[in-house]
Amino acid sequence: MRLVINLVLVAIVAFLVYALYSSIREPIAFKTEKERRERQVIDKLMKIRTAQEAFRDITGKFASDFDTLAEVLETGNFKIIKVIGDPDDPDFTGDITYDTVYQPAGDSMRKVLSMNNFDSLRYIPFTRGGTFDISANVIDYQSTEVPVVEVGTPRSTFMGPYSDPRFARYDQGYDPSEPIKFGNLYAPNLSGNWE
Repeated sequence: MRLVINLVLVAIVAFLVYALYSSIREPIAFKTEKERRERQVIDKLMKIRTAQEAFRDITGKFASDFDTLAEVLETGNFKIIKVIGDPDDPDFTGDITYDTVYQPAGDSMRKVLSMNNFDSLRYIPFTRGGTFDISANVIDYQSTEVPVVEVGTPRSTFMGPYSDPRFARYDQGYDPSEPIKFGNLYAPNLSGNWE
């Protein structure tokens, strides 16, 4: 009888130790994984933002889809205007001339983005082929037409097993349905909501 009681007590103690360990391990694992996944998604969004800025420099607007973005980055040209003479020098008496040169965007953007394939910009890390939502438009803002863009995805897309709302108890600001994004379709703003 005494042996049975001791075995039951050992089982209860083992269960309590496991429950305590699990209650400590889960929030730590969530925080670590959340930070790792968000960092990689943010890094990708920052590359897309840089690519969109280059697209705007080439075309005057933002890309509304990833196919167009990749094609223009691959085949487009940056317009570089060289100013010969110094218009700010009061002693300069010569003529100021402007020389326009076009530089292929592909090579320089591959270096800036550290990638060879612009088509891969669309894919969200930690998903099996999931793609970012992308929208672009031209709006009237303070009596001026300006291009705007918004690119992002809900956190639940890339958080995998941690996309359940119950994990909000470990992080008050965590909502898996909220997007992580940059840009704004209603104002000329390219800031990310993580900044």
